[in-house]
Amino acid sequence: MILTCLVIIFAGAIFGFSLARLPYLNVSGSAKSSFASSVAPGEWYWYSKGIYRIGITIHLTTILPVGLLMGWQFIPAIRHKFLLFHRINGYLISALVVISNVGALMAARRAFGGSLSTQAGSGVLAILSTVSIALACYNIKQLQIDQHRAWMLRAMFYLGTIITMRIIMILAALIISKTSFYNTTMTCGELLTILDTSEKVNASYPLCGEPGATIHTLAIVQANFGAQPEQLASALRVTFGMALWMALFLHAVGVEVYLGLTPGENNRLRQISYKKQLERGLSPAGSAGLTSDRWGDAEPWQPRKEAAEK
Repeated sequence: MILTCLVIIFAGAIFGFSLARLPYLNVSGSAKSSFASSVAPGEWYWYSKGIYRIGITIHLTTILPVGLLMGWQFIPAIRHKFLLFHRINGYLISALVVISNVGALMAARRAFGGSLSTQAGSGVLAILSTVSIALACYNIKQLQIDQHRAWMLRAMFYLGTIITMRIIMILAALIISKTSFYNTTMTCGELLTILDTSEKVNASYPLCGEPGATIHTLAIVQANFGAQPEQLASALRVTFGMALWMALFLHAVGVEVYLGLTPGENNRLRQISYKKQLERGLSPAGSAGLTSDRWGDAEPWQPRKEAAEK
């Protein structure tokens, strides 16, 4: 019961986060709640044009609905009484996640500076969530309900990384701001977007005012979360990649711990899978999907006596 409540709380956190971000669907609007107005300083410089604009638009318009829809999949009453909704909602979520991952990968090159660690983390997260959903879909086609549950839980936990990552990123940014050892680079074009006028840019970053300097000239910006807007952006850029990897690790471990603590539910669903596969004529019944006894070296699974007799 406690573990079930934890999943509901986790799903609720994703729902609340997505609900709060719904104004981001107004990607380029002038409203204070729009994505363009709310994104970290300097980020809109890249997201306002080209492939990055397309990528971030695709990502936001698909992943936010996923956050609102995903939690309903794990409510037992809905799964039992509204099975058609559960199925349609599941396929819709699966399609939206895949599309959102494409958009995220398109925009990753400029996400909080787009360092290699950020791009790699975004790619790994996209692969993990896409593969998990693909395996969940395969297992449900094979009526392997226990494995379907496991892989959908993994997908949800992986996607929830984005929330934990933000908490870690902000805390880390506050910590590193206590020192003067961290900095990053920004183009003069980004700095102009943040500071509004070339006079302010040249005063703080003389390199941008030198002869021959262009909007692509790089200037060093100190990371300081509580100082000027560009320094706040620098602090977030320094910590983003680290926060992404740390959050992904925590969620990847966390979901496996949860699955390891719920063998009873796994066994119950496998018994149901056995009955449904037997009725459908799938073989071997109970292991028609991606199970360790069929594809690995685990001992052959045996149904409970009462289930086998039925």
